[in-house]
Amino acid sequence: MEYIKAFIVGGLICVIGQILLDTTKLTPAHILVSFLVSGVVLGAIGLYEPIVKFGEAGATVPISGFGYSLSKGAIEGAKAKGIVGAFMGGLEAAAGGISAAIIFGYIMAIVSNPKTKN
Repeated sequence: MEYIKAFIVGGLICVIGQILLDTTKLTPAHILVSFLVSGVVLGAIGLYEPIVKFGEAGATVPISGFGYSLSKGAIEGAKAKGIVGAFMGGLEAAAGGISAAIIFGYIMAIVSNPKTKN
């Protein structure tokens, strides 16, 4: 049942992204940033936590889950160390994702030929 829940939640997030790609002139980069920011905002106000508890990996693997991790780490860091902890906590919580994004982004930039949307 865990796999079905993860598939449903992750699939719904992807469906939203695909609808945005097909019906708007937003570029994939704009949609990516929008999902990241929505994950941060929803995580900060506590609305993403129930989604994570229900969908588990289906909610934490997409980019919105990365935003949620940033907000959760920033909140915990701010409680522990104040304003400096807000910056440090977000980076500590998402260090693995940040490292992977940099490494795989660099590899893809070398092997692909990106094009802009018309």
